Amino acid sequence: MAESKKMMRVEITRFDPDRDEVPKIQEYEIPVRSDWKVLDAINYIKDEVDPTVSHRWSCRMAVCGSCGMMLNGEPKLTCKTPLSDYDSAIKIEPLANFPIVRDLVVDMDGFMDKFRKVKPWIVRAKERAEDMEDFNEKGTFSQSPAQLATFKQFSMCINCLLCYAACPVIANEPEFIGPAAIALGHRYNIDSRDEGARARNAVFRGEGTVFSCSFANECSEVCPKNVDPAAAVNQAKLAAVVDWAKGLILPREGA
Repeated sequence: MAESKKMMRVEITRFDPDRDEVPKIQEYEIPVRSDWKVLDAINYIKDEVDPTVSHRWSCRMAVCGSCGMMLNGEPKLTCKTPLSDYDSAIKIEPLANFPIVRDLVVDMDGFMDKFRKVKPWIVRAKERAEDMEDFNEKGTFSQSPAQLATFKQFSMCINCLLCYAACPVIANEPEFIGPAAIALGHRYNIDSRDEGARARNAVFRGEGTVFSCSFANECSEVCPKNVDPAAAVNQAKLAAVVDWAKGLILPREGA
């Protein structure tokens, strides 16, 4: 005999900027399977019940980071979270601390501006790769397993932005650069191949950056990849202060 499907109430935030002044909640009663993730329920509603529902998703493997949403008030990846974690009802909302574009889709432009400020790339390697004569003369940048281990954890960030939705500082200070951007900037600062730490530390010492963090640790609690952005923020604080102190004693390049 075929397994009878359980019925579940799914509450989804609806917001159409052309029609609505504020978001509202719409309820759906749908049949669900025991092996579904939360994303499966949303896709079922989109495909079988209400095609007007808007949401983001891509890989279904907790790699792309695009399906982050608030599930009963907690930021989670919907493709990774079993629907069976919830009993007979679940409330799905867009990530907190972001402007809503439509329904469950949020505006990421503010994060991308913060992301670019920390120069999340290997500065020296990028410059040298453009100079092939220098590259051929000196070769590639080798790195030991121990050097890789110093930053590998912080490199696991998938920019899912769950940490921003959980961060109480961003809730009160939207200009705060935020845990993911700091973690990624710090990741390159401690990469043995990089020479961009001074520029990033100048950004970290600016207004609304690492020293705005009150170490609530919420960002690390919700991180699906165990990046521990709270640890990265604290390490970045220390490195930014040390860099500032060195600048008082040692002459800057080009000075």
